[in-house]
Amino acid sequence: MATDPHKPLNDLESRLKATRGPEDKEPQIRGRGTQSGLGQGLRIGIEMVVSVAVGAGIGYFIDGWADTRPLFMIVFLFMGFAAGIMNVLRIVRGLDEAVGLGRAMREKEARDAQERKRPKSGRPQSRQQDGVDE
Repeated sequence: MATDPHKPLNDLESRLKATRGPEDKEPQIRGRGTQSGLGQGLRIGIEMVVSVAVGAGIGYFIDGWADTRPLFMIVFLFMGFAAGIMNVLRIVRGLDEAVGLGRAMREKEARDAQERKRPKSGRPQSRQQDGVDE
């Protein structure tokens, strides 16, 4: 009647899984906001260039049609710049995942509230409540 030499390790693994709990089983609720820093930087640069170019292009065509050469191109150039800045702010704040700014803000607030409700892993609850840092 030999004992299994791997029994203590199996017992330890099952206890670790029980301690980690639902954090490993629960899918992460993350949208497109989990981009890498390089990807996000490239996206911001492209959004700025494209919005300014589209604004200047629209102004150029309106100027050609109305025969008012620099007026509309300058106006739409600034409008494209403003649109680019607004898009960059949405990207940085993480509000670009849903259609409509109001809906995106509500979804982000709900995600943030969910994150605050989750206990931090790796630290006991009692120490977090006491405010004791290790």
